Amino acid sequence: MYEKTYPNKRYKLTLQFLKKHIKTCESILDLGVKNPFSEILISEGFSVENTTGEDLDENRSALKNSSADVVTAFEIFEHLLSPYEVLKSIKSNKIVISVPLRLWFASAYRSKTDKWDRHYHEFEDWQLDWLLEKTGWEIKDRQKWTNPVKKVGIRPILRRFTPRYYIVYAERF
Repeated sequence: MYEKTYPNKRYKLTLQFLKKHIKTCESILDLGVKNPFSEILISEGFSVENTTGEDLDENRSALKNSSADVVTAFEIFEHLLSPYEVLKSIKSNKIVISVPLRLWFASAYRSKTDKWDRHYHEFEDWQLDWLLEKTGWEIKDRQKWTNPVKKVGIRPILRRFTPRYYIVYAERF
């Protein structure tokens, strides 16, 4: 289903990673509005509730009121000014987070038309690891992957072997 329509490599690897750690009987609170990937999770048998687009820097009530077993945050934390506060507000004991990694050959992403579609943080893996540690999470597994593009140039060549995405499974300690 998703292989032809969506970013198939990222979705496929994210789904494999999630299935490795989370059972379909565990409820998920997915940070961010309903999206194609949350639809894929539902089609795979997961019980997924999404946040509604509220600014999680300002309003963390969805986190505080949730009784979900797991929180997922797929490419959300780079948009937040204070991911520390969000991580501290999570009540569940399991989390799966993915972030795009900072690329030394590209500047931080910023949409010129959408005020919400911009990256405040461009993470390096050690920064996300440290953030999780400081907020009471222990990383149990992690994975990185590249994001090659079908274009010509130096950046497309670098994208073939430079990891672009980082995903982490952690539990509260």
